[in-house]
Amino acid sequence: MKQLAIIWHSMTGGSKALAQAAYDGAVRGQSVHVLMLNAAEADPEHMLAADGYLFVFPENLAAISGGMKSFFDRCYYPCLGALNGRPYAMIVCAGSDGRNAVAQAERIASGWRLRQILPTVIVCTHAQTQAAILAAKTIDGAQLSAAAEMGDQIATGLHMGVY
Repeated sequence: MKQLAIIWHSMTGGSKALAQAAYDGAVRGQSVHVLMLNAAEADPEHMLAADGYLFVFPENLAAISGGMKSFFDRCYYPCLGALNGRPYAMIVCAGSDGRNAVAQAERIASGWRLRQILPTVIVCTHAQTQAAILAAKTIDGAQLSAAAEMGDQIATGLHMGVY
């Protein structure tokens, strides 16, 4: 059975909600084994065991969030050369932009020689004040549904051998 790893990091709940929605979508058809792993718990063995990946994380200070960056740092060299061609996609939760975090993560994925299978989704919360940035995030239903559809699409593609 193919395995999909959804690796996420969240500080205020937005990315976690998106990862959970993607997980819920991915397990709908029960065609693949789906792991939902907090970036703090994910390790090179999880990466090596998975057939595909969905990375879900916030942009913090115009960069990959620290928890997600720590995951990439821990796993990059142990997995280098072993993940070539495996499929991945990303969801980034951002206050206003997200593009810099996407560019950073895409460079890491490129170094691993992963194959991007879907365009990266940036969910913008429009949090601009200190209070809004620090507040728990609520993601609207349409964005959660889109994340669930993304999870389902990746899982179905893995199961069918498309990816």
